[in-house]
Amino acid sequence: MQFSVYQQTHIGGRKVNQDRMGYSFTRDALLLVLADGMGGHARGEIAATIATQVLSTMFQQQATPYVKGPERFLEDAFHAVHREIHRYTAANNMPESPRTTIVACLVQHNTATWAHCGDSRLYWIRNGQVHGRTRDHSHVENMIEKGQIPASARATHPDRNKLYNCVGANTVPRVDISGRASLLPGDTLLLCSDGLWSMLPDEELVQAMSSQTVVRAVPEMLSTALRRAGDTSDNVTALAIMWQGSLVTDSAPTSTQVSSTVISTEALPDDLVSTTIHGKSGVDVFDDDEIEKAIAEIRGAIEKSSQILK
Repeated sequence: MQFSVYQQTHIGGRKVNQDRMGYSFTRDALLLVLADGMGGHARGEIAATIATQVLSTMFQQQATPYVKGPERFLEDAFHAVHREIHRYTAANNMPESPRTTIVACLVQHNTATWAHCGDSRLYWIRNGQVHGRTRDHSHVENMIEKGQIPASARATHPDRNKLYNCVGANTVPRVDISGRASLLPGDTLLLCSDGLWSMLPDEELVQAMSSQTVVRAVPEMLSTALRRAGDTSDNVTALAIMWQGSLVTDSAPTSTQVSSTVISTEALPDDLVSTTIHGKSGVDVFDDDEIEKAIAEIRGAIEKSSQILK
């Protein structure tokens, strides 16, 4: 595999950044994850951190060096996140469980498969056009689909923040999983929180991603979103790759949390996993014992569900 990758997040006008992002890869597989902790519930940043850490842990277990059954992996991983959030809630005597939206994408063998809960989005862009996009689990999206309101009202409707699906709620999340998308060199995958897409129309996102390298397009889009939202800006986060992209030599800004690189995995040993997903400062969700316990619980749940399907 070869791909250029860039990720950036900004706190915006909020007191806490509840967005989390990151990627993990082996010689033959790449996992992209973005989670947006829900601000209407306590400690959304905890839920988002759990989401990225659990997904990364499961990827490291199963990508040997690729994941067998990407759809099943993504669904199992989202449900494992849901269970871990509730375990954390009980262990810390919280009156309400923290919640998060998630979008994740698994790329292997030139094929991408993605899943989401909530309104964090994935865009699959080729030759200046959207070839695929997640559909928000929101009241507004349902009204648009039914023809009750125009698509142009998506970013301004008073109910735009009302979600009917997330991870960590009292009900088990519904995980929407894409079909397998065959990637071509030059294809771009963009994962982003609603702090970005709510400020930039799809046409603008596509134009930015199609006319520039990811290392230039992502910070430009974040700056535009922050400027338009002003002092009330939500957290704004994006993670993008260009599949088999050319080498990126652009210099990146350093005023916010930023990471960019070009990765070629052909020479990696098949048992090596690299990841950018780590706990954020001030949010120590797991200690070593809890990590081992979580891994054991996740593995046991996966094995149990696999036996049921046989």
